[in-house]
Amino acid sequence: MRLAWDTGGEYAGAMTSHWDPKKLPGLHGHTVVVTGGNAGLGYFTCEQLSAAGARVIMAARNPERARAAISAIRSVVPGARIDYLELDLANLESVRTAVDRLAAEGPLSALVANAGVIGSAERRTTADGFELQVGTNHLGHFALIAGLLPEFEAAGTRIVHVGSISHRWTRIRPHDLMPERYNNSNAYASSKLAVMSFGFELAERLRLRQSTAQSIVAHPGFALKTFTPPRPGVRLNRHAPFRELIMRPVAHGKDTGAWPLVRAAVDDSVPNGAYCGPHGWFQLKGVPTIVQAKRHARERNTASKLIDVSEELTGVRLPL
Repeated sequence: MRLAWDTGGEYAGAMTSHWDPKKLPGLHGHTVVVTGGNAGLGYFTCEQLSAAGARVIMAARNPERARAAISAIRSVVPGARIDYLELDLANLESVRTAVDRLAAEGPLSALVANAGVIGSAERRTTADGFELQVGTNHLGHFALIAGLLPEFEAAGTRIVHVGSISHRWTRIRPHDLMPERYNNSNAYASSKLAVMSFGFELAERLRLRQSTAQSIVAHPGFALKTFTPPRPGVRLNRHAPFRELIMRPVAHGKDTGAWPLVRAAVDDSVPNGAYCGPHGWFQLKGVPTIVQAKRHARERNTASKLIDVSEELTGVRLPL
């Protein structure tokens, strides 16, 4: 699924200030799954892929919000081929059901593991007793990906893990994924570092077995609802004009923040094990390209221990 990105030349070199996803080459015949596709980054990932002709499976927890999001996409992209799959990543039984249903779908071109929980003032837990952020952001996606990996390898699927610049300021201790002392911001950053660590380690394991499946990590930069174009039925919050003026130089909308996710999902010039994000200052905004992750996100010993603990907690073995 090679795309002609408007970068003015070499992939890692020249950049432009604008990329129009409506000008993507056709993706007809390709099926892409997007978790958390009913809002935010996931919504615009679905919209952009639909505009390019892909069949999209929107995997989300709330059917009512998913129906509203699908209606909004079809209002922008007439004839969009988009289906809904119920998936609650905070419930491993729901994940197991989704694995069975997706395995029956046939070859999947890509999975964008986007869904996530951002912030909880008090410690909350999933249906299986995990801290909500690590349980949803990492463990739920781990179980989904591990359960589908045989199908992904057979189809050469591109697996996109959605990370965050917040990984720079935290470390994970695999044996203590859910410490007793809860800190909201650290819980989120740790969950995203776990997502990235798993994504990079999975890429190495796929490379060693010469698999055609690929594991890529992407992040949206500083993507805010306040700079996002409205869509009917899709909830967006606006900030005060003065605050918007202050944030504009360092932030962009969810629509632009979805670009690295889309590029990672469908551009085969983005290789296995890459980290795709905005090219601008501090990776906060800009055209998507390959960027640098902090070294600790690629530390393989920690990642291997993380996978061992994730298998134990979820009861799902990573088959490689």
